[in-house]
Amino acid sequence: MDFALSEEQTAIFDMAHAFGQEHIAPFAREWESAGTIPKDLWPRIAELGFGGLYVSEESGGSGLSRLDATLVFEALSMACPSVAAFLSIHNMCARMIDSFGSDDFKARVLPDVLSMRTVLSYCLTEPGSGSDAAALRTRAERTNEGYSLNGTKAFISGGGYSDAYVVMVRTGDDGPKGISTVLVEDGAPGLSFGALEEKMGWRSQPTAQVQFDNCNIPAANLIGEEGNGFKYAMMGLDGGRLNIAACSLGAAQTALTQTLGYMGERKAFGQSIDQFQGLQFRLADMEIELQAARTFLRQAAWKLDQGAPDATRFCAMAKKFVTEAGSNVVDQCLQLHGGYGYLADYGIEKLVRDLRVHQILEGTNEIMRMIVARQMIAARA
Repeated sequence: MDFALSEEQTAIFDMAHAFGQEHIAPFAREWESAGTIPKDLWPRIAELGFGGLYVSEESGGSGLSRLDATLVFEALSMACPSVAAFLSIHNMCARMIDSFGSDDFKARVLPDVLSMRTVLSYCLTEPGSGSDAAALRTRAERTNEGYSLNGTKAFISGGGYSDAYVVMVRTGDDGPKGISTVLVEDGAPGLSFGALEEKMGWRSQPTAQVQFDNCNIPAANLIGEEGNGFKYAMMGLDGGRLNIAACSLGAAQTALTQTLGYMGERKAFGQSIDQFQGLQFRLADMEIELQAARTFLRQAAWKLDQGAPDATRFCAMAKKFVTEAGSNVVDQCLQLHGGYGYLADYGIEKLVRDLRVHQILEGTNEIMRMIVARQMIAARA
């Protein structure tokens, strides 16, 4: 059992970290204020191979493992978790296309996806179906040319910003077996968007409802087979949960590193505050929590890479544990900064806001507990 990263994995982490510190971190607050990420960032990220991290090499992707991908998102989130998480969504969609799309579909779509000339959004959640995703109501009716879509998707990162949308739609009866997956390209007739949402965090990501009103798409935009869309969506979520956990981990590590430096400089009662034993205990607790989170995350990623039968359970456990650990650490870091932590200039309050949603998306942490408990009970039987 070897817990060390390989030379190649260390190089992947270092490359992502260096890019983030140079091209993302200096602009994170500016992009948050503007409510958008410059589109020209994505092709530069794609030049590193990050537009198709775990798209197969045969399809032109980087062919990285899920463990490798968590290193990329941990490193990029040290610059800005909002930007890193948006890239995760694109990669989740790209993997679905590579895994389930036909050869003709992949040949048509993937080149621009991998270069990130086409930025993708993932459309599963609806106003009336969040955790109960199989209850989605957006419908795709067969036409002579393909499909006509009607319905609304909610809380879509990249709504009105992205170039194409991977959409879960109902083509059959109620329940998960009636769901299919299609690609809707920006500019499709009948595609529109709601107003931009005002959010607590992830403010650099444009987020809006995606609306379909007799939105017509060609039959060739079906991804995989009719009736398998829910399965495709759930398979994508295992990796997405690891990625969002990695984003929490990287951001929390940045907060802790910054806090450690601040405490060495901040004086109170005649000494730097890192000399107070009570505060040292808090530093130690945060370090322990992050190291445990990192090990847990990488174990779950390894299980997913190996196709272990308990991989889904471990992905759920890691997502729950790491996102809560990350939020706890950044909150403690804000407290240790005192009033300065509450100011935007120090960057800690942004991390508190950005990480809070990680306990909600990619399946709420309550759903993660349900997955774990149900598998425990099933194993007992």
